[in-house]
Amino acid sequence: MSKKVVEKIKNKGNDVFTDIVKSKLPKLEIPIRSLANVKFNPEKGHFTALGKMKERNLTASTIKTFAQTLRMMGLSKEIVEKDDIATKREAYYVSKNWGEAMFKEQPESDAVMDDVEAMMEINREQMGFIPEEKGGDVAGKLIVVDQDSDTGREIKIDCTKMGSGAYSVPSSVEHLKFDTNADFIMAIETAGMFQRLVKHNYWKKANCILISMGGVPTRSCRRFIRRLSDDKKLPVYVFTDGDFYGYMNIYRTLKVGSGNAAHINDFFCVPNAKFIGVTPQDIVEYSLPSHPLKEVDVKRGKDAIKNDPFVHAHKEWKKAIELQLKLGKRAEQQAFATYDLNYVMTEYLPKKLKNPKSWLP
Repeated sequence: MSKKVVEKIKNKGNDVFTDIVKSKLPKLEIPIRSLANVKFNPEKGHFTALGKMKERNLTASTIKTFAQTLRMMGLSKEIVEKDDIATKREAYYVSKNWGEAMFKEQPESDAVMDDVEAMMEINREQMGFIPEEKGGDVAGKLIVVDQDSDTGREIKIDCTKMGSGAYSVPSSVEHLKFDTNADFIMAIETAGMFQRLVKHNYWKKANCILISMGGVPTRSCRRFIRRLSDDKKLPVYVFTDGDFYGYMNIYRTLKVGSGNAAHINDFFCVPNAKFIGVTPQDIVEYSLPSHPLKEVDVKRGKDAIKNDPFVHAHKEWKKAIELQLKLGKRAEQQAFATYDLNYVMTEYLPKKLKNPKSWLP
């Protein structure tokens, strides 16, 4: 893969050089990264790009951004050739050596990095750029096979023997191998709920693998789930709070991706994921303690019905969102504690897992 990355960067650079030699204004074509440039592809099970592009031309007004784009490509080539890595923050500070092309703030650097990723059609981890945040926590029926960075020897990490802790997903997961006899993967929104399930060895009772997403899952967490699911043919069940953030930001991002990153959805989406809760219907059936929807919640729900290709493709989600808007309520995973601290393990999840008709696609 490293040779492929370097080759792609060289080809793009040569295109720019050729234009200059021919006295033509060089340009770079970059996919538009927005929900307006994606559609839900039922065959692939995730968002795919519609192909709308923007051109980054070398003009007096764009010369700095054009130069920054080329420098970012050059930095990636250098990192990959050295078999090294750089965090997004480190990449920003490297630019301080670029003279007038340096970035003033990191959001500028991040935006150019995302553009380069989209243009190259290679995920930024393969280009040597890694995120700052951790990937997620894992516990349960899984052995992760990693490598010793010095010797290259295999290291087997047993996720059933982490004590009261958990295995942390690394920033790059492409080299990992897996061994498991689990029946499914459960991806959980909150660290608190994950800790409760780990504390009581729920993974042992349900014969599963538990993964804490910690909110919207990081790219490495999504890739880890995708690779594990594909390699071991495991279904993925997602358990979030009963609100539009849990549905549309966390779950939808994991399952079908986002408009901002359609160019890498083949790597990071988990099309076989199913949503097991907390659903709007759960709020009704379990009479869960709830909070009123805020104005931002209502807007997010209405926007999903109006603009989201994923909701348009799944009538079940449209119906669920309409119910939630009608209820005017949202509920958290921890709301089941009103019955018993462990009610979610002893009653809710076992009942849910036995009734696929109660899940959302």
